[in-house]
Amino acid sequence: MADVEPAARLREVKSFCRICTGLCGTIVTLDEQDRIVATRGDRDDPQTMGFICSKGMNAPDFHNSPDRLLRPLKRMEDGSFSEIPLAQALEEIGDKLAGILDRDGPDAVASFRGSGGFFYAVTLNLLTDWLAAIGTPKNYSTLSIDQSAKTVVLSRLGHWMAGKNRVQFSDVAFLIGANPFVSITQLDCRNPVKRLKEHKARGLKLIIMDPRRTETAQYADLFVQPLPGQDGPVVASVIRTILAEGWHDAAFCAEHVADLDLLRAVVEPFDPDSVGKRADIPPAQIREIAEIFARDGKRGIASSGTGPDMSPHSNVTEHLIECLNVICGRYTREGEEMTNAGFLFPTGSLPAQVMHFPRSWEMEPKNRINGFGLVWGEMATSAMADDILQPGEGQVKFLLNLGGNPANCVPDQRKMVKALRSLELLVSVEPFMTPTAQLSHYILPPRMFYERADLPMHIFEQILYPRPYTRYTPKLVDPPAGSDVCSEWDIFWHLARRLGKPLTLHGIPIDLENKPSDDAMLSIVADKALVPWDAIKAEPLGCFHDANTFALPLDPATASQFTTMPDDVREEVADLLADAPVMGAFKSNGETFSFLMTSRRQRHRFNSIGFKIPELHRAMPHNFGYMNPGDMADAGIRDGDWIEIASDNGAITVLAKEDGAVRRKVVSICHGFGGLPDEDEFMSDGVSTNQLISTDRDLQTINGTPRMSGVPVNVRRSNGPVPRALVG
Repeated sequence: MADVEPAARLREVKSFCRICTGLCGTIVTLDEQDRIVATRGDRDDPQTMGFICSKGMNAPDFHNSPDRLLRPLKRMEDGSFSEIPLAQALEEIGDKLAGILDRDGPDAVASFRGSGGFFYAVTLNLLTDWLAAIGTPKNYSTLSIDQSAKTVVLSRLGHWMAGKNRVQFSDVAFLIGANPFVSITQLDCRNPVKRLKEHKARGLKLIIMDPRRTETAQYADLFVQPLPGQDGPVVASVIRTILAEGWHDAAFCAEHVADLDLLRAVVEPFDPDSVGKRADIPPAQIREIAEIFARDGKRGIASSGTGPDMSPHSNVTEHLIECLNVICGRYTREGEEMTNAGFLFPTGSLPAQVMHFPRSWEMEPKNRINGFGLVWGEMATSAMADDILQPGEGQVKFLLNLGGNPANCVPDQRKMVKALRSLELLVSVEPFMTPTAQLSHYILPPRMFYERADLPMHIFEQILYPRPYTRYTPKLVDPPAGSDVCSEWDIFWHLARRLGKPLTLHGIPIDLENKPSDDAMLSIVADKALVPWDAIKAEPLGCFHDANTFALPLDPATASQFTTMPDDVREEVADLLADAPVMGAFKSNGETFSFLMTSRRQRHRFNSIGFKIPELHRAMPHNFGYMNPGDMADAGIRDGDWIEIASDNGAITVLAKEDGAVRRKVVSICHGFGGLPDEDEFMSDGVSTNQLISTDRDLQTINGTPRMSGVPVNVRRSNGPVPRALVG
């Protein structure tokens, strides 16, 4: 972080961070040249009350880093990069893209959006509108390798229109594979530690299930530590117990569940004794979960994070978790207040009933590689590398990478890197030289978050906030002198103009002759908001609007019922039941492994965002292989030894780290580290866990999510990574 100058020469302004879903209120300190020199949490902010993480505190280094890219770069024939003016870069990209479209058609064009591409309110939807204008369905992102199982549930089980119980008004919460103290999601992301303490003080009972005793688990009333990949069987057994004891909401189920008897029959084989054995937990804990959640708790929620959604059987596991909410009736009922029906995109009062979303994946278009359809408007990212590599009609030749790092974050890293190298045109919108940027033909550096006006992330506004809320922030600083950076939406505007494609944002046409201002684009985002645009801008700490939305009576003409066990879910439950692990002898594609690898988050990065920030890098320069001390002793591994972690797809070498919070037979390692394969240096970069993960097998049906956690691996002492000079 930059040194702070004497107070007399400084001024402070309020804004909010846009690195992750926390969207924390900040106080930004500027020097007399309006350069950011410090950030801290704003105690006056009504949402986050002074909370800020290490990433937000180091915003000055994001803006002022000597590693920040400040002018567009073009890759030359020898692989080096040369600076070129932004206008020239956009013109050249537009000409090359037009040639690809003329020759190969719109299916040769694709985009990938990563974590850095979700937190600018204008481009959040403008990217998809731009793709639609071109006529390509090839919208890839991190969502389909994250938690898209939750979207699948909405179509197979059903969706309660008036919303679920909120943790702020609940007496029990059951978190599965989620760690909000670090990920700043789930529960209440508005200052998660303080908010959870408040909820606990008023009596909230917290159940945590995770293979690692996480930072959040210290507040659990019941902590359950199963083997990775066994969340589904445990939840099925909890459902079995609740139904057997009559602790479910029988009246709610009679009116709103179509097939409760079928659910009861399907979970019957998941008895606590057999599930306890396969999950390696005391069977009595299954009954404890049922007692706390259903017998004693009357309002509450069962929810998950990336843990189960990245593990084997993720779609059916997520389905069972939501079935737990269904049988206990954990939803807003007729006449009850819908505490947040949206602010920027308000729904108004909705009926207290079930609706089913269409099974989008059964419709056209389908992915040419594996036949998967769209989930939440996106194609399965597990097919992206093959969509680039495999010749034929529709082969991707151009990829626009918006704030993503697919060379690092997409499973099957070596295949993904090979695909990116083969592209005719790869354009990355990126402020730092990431591994993906290194492979790009053009790198377009964007404005950083305090250099642009903005609104909070609106696609999750009803989840993030308990009351309707939004907040405008003006830009606080200009980009550094001499820079030639762009607003992200500039790229879509210029390319649409060059291609002669009409461009809309939220259905509103964009003028392609006279370039709009940033505020004009933001006002389109707020076009349907609860209050006028000028009123939003006038509130420095954000707008709250209690819209008095209450759940309406059920409409018999449109009401549906939850379907807990459609045929495809029953098949997946049968597969889940049959896939019982043997402790220490985990099977994968005909091989036997001794451990299961799980992914974990850490405080100093948001996926790979932050790797170039000195203080964050010093805090964690590489990703350790965390192991239980007992396992380390059995294998003759000591703290700080080099270890090789090998799966059926590849191997990585890391430093071992003793961690008593990790359960036996598990090795836990952070994702988001590493450079390009065989070019990274572990001590300075870490290594990508995606070398261990295949996109050719072990994929979920429907959304194609790879097995990214609960991966069978062997662990052994090693002499360390091969020096880069000797590779190849």
